[in-house]
Amino acid sequence: MPVDIDAARGALVATLLEKVQNDRFPSTTMLDLIETLLTEEEEPAYVLFLQDRLREDQYPSIPLLNRLTHLVAPK
Repeated sequence: MPVDIDAARGALVATLLEKVQNDRFPSTTMLDLIETLLTEEEEPAYVLFLQDRLREDQYPSIPLLNRLTHLVAPK
């Protein structure tokens, strides 16, 4: 049975996002992998996902702030 590569990519992104959601301090490696796998269409939802994380923390991490800034800055 052939594997649909886009479905496999999407499933991997969903799994990584779930792990990030459940981890108070997600690894930079996991976040980097997600960003490598995202499509242009998925990126805005990922930014909102990270913004929700930002709102949850009283003292958000500098790396998270930098990551969000990099994602939304004009290219």
